Amino acid sequence: MRAAGSLSVLVPAVLLTAHVAPAAAEAAATGIFAFTDTQGVIHYSNVPADKRFRLVLAAPPEPREMGRRSGVSLERFAAYTRLIKGAAQSNRLEPALVTAVILAESGGDPRAQSKRGARGLMQLMPATARQYGVSNVFDPEENIRGGSRYLRDLVERYQNDLQLVLAAYNAGPEAVDQHGGIPPFKETLEYVPRVLQIYHRLLELTDAR
Repeated sequence: MRAAGSLSVLVPAVLLTAHVAPAAAEAAATGIFAFTDTQGVIHYSNVPADKRFRLVLAAPPEPREMGRRSGVSLERFAAYTRLIKGAAQSNRLEPALVTAVILAESGGDPRAQSKRGARGLMQLMPATARQYGVSNVFDPEENIRGGSRYLRDLVERYQNDLQLVLAAYNAGPEAVDQHGGIPPFKETLEYVPRVLQIYHRLLELTDAR
């Protein structure tokens, strides 16, 4: 795993509004785009108005069985940069990994809830939240801190095998251990490569400075 502080600050670029042109709206529906500027800052947008933008997320992230979601807010997501970087560094994780999990889990919506009871940015289940001392799962700082600690424990448990780490994050470590690898659940089989794709794309953007 690379140095934990390798991801630059995340800054929103162009935001989608109710008055964008049809072509821009169509482009926004395709996903999230990003580029790294000459200062090493990664810019995100759902409207790729600059030719430097490259696709990061092929389609709008769909949180797991989400009962309600307000969609991706890049402006709001940028505010979590400091929290992500701090939690990642404290737990010896790539900020890109924490970011990828957040995008895949909640799309950056701190109020996201799933039908199974997972909540917040990193979609913590109640038992997981209690285990990591998260009293308010809808508080971005608490949620990111708890989710990052959970990721760190999974990284150690599965000896840096990110496929197993992400499978356990999605389906639970018991399921991974029971099946001796990625469990054959449709959701998990889709989730693991999706998060890895986002993660590796973010690393590529960080390296392209």
